[in-house]
Amino acid sequence: MRDTAADCDAALAGWLAGSGIGMPAQAPLAVALSGGADSTALLLAAARRWPGGVVALHVHHGLQAAANDFEVQVQALTGALGLPLHIERLALVLRSGDSPEEVARQGRYRALARMAMGAGAAAVLLGHQADDQAETVMLALGRGAGLPGLAAMAPRFLRHGVCFGRPLLGLRGDALRRWLRQQGVEFIEDPSNADPGLTRNRIRQELMPAWERCFPAFRDTVARSARHVAQAQVLLEELARMDLLLTGNPPAIAALQSLSRERQANALRSWIGALAGRGPSTAQLETLLDLLERCRTRGHRIHLKVADGWVEREGGHLRWTPPV
Repeated sequence: MRDTAADCDAALAGWLAGSGIGMPAQAPLAVALSGGADSTALLLAAARRWPGGVVALHVHHGLQAAANDFEVQVQALTGALGLPLHIERLALVLRSGDSPEEVARQGRYRALARMAMGAGAAAVLLGHQADDQAETVMLALGRGAGLPGLAAMAPRFLRHGVCFGRPLLGLRGDALRRWLRQQGVEFIEDPSNADPGLTRNRIRQELMPAWERCFPAFRDTVARSARHVAQAQVLLEELARMDLLLTGNPPAIAALQSLSRERQANALRSWIGALAGRGPSTAQLETLLDLLERCRTRGHRIHLKVADGWVEREGGHLRWTPPV
């Protein structure tokens, strides 16, 4: 049986070596601690590897009755380990049509970034592991996602001015749970994990066991595919930057028309994504490309809802206008 403690230690060392942020002695590393098994294992491993160089961050979403239990659990754990703990309670506002999970996720990242800056942390480590990565790829496939979705979760990324990391993406969740039980360390199971109404839970309970029967090493192979996709996405982003230098920003219609339809789509997706914070839907992008192809006269008008705003023709260029 593999030594999960050693695997965690190696994963943390490998992540830090590739991060370029230096050792925790220069600035602490923060661990986003929910109280669940994965983040608990991450905190335990990080505290053992870098004594005195770790702080815990906890976000109280207030969206479920168990939220108070999670807060009590993280207070008990960090108290037992002698680690600093920062807690932020969110007052999330849900509007009609909002996904509670997505609103909570966005609020969580903002809160983690605020707490990390306040603690002077060099980075925030997240407890996502190999099962989470495989589930993310399956979700993306089910939604017909493009390369950004199929690339799944990156091992490191910047958000709200803070570096975030996922050092445990190569470790299985069941191994982390066994290790915690062997150490006598308690954790809480999120009640929402048993909700069959959530697609991710159905993937975990139904699809993943079937995949494991057919492909026992599927977690590793799916993760490898996600890395290949992520590499391809980097190349597309580089090509988009080159093409937008050619077309100008905002892009000139004639310059866009000199590109292949595929390169037009890639450049427009990048341009709109940078302005809107998210890319256009497939249907929006295809319609925009059709309009662009027909835009051969001065009087041709373009006025199309894309992302949350509008793409319009302004002289010889395109313009994206945010929602009012």
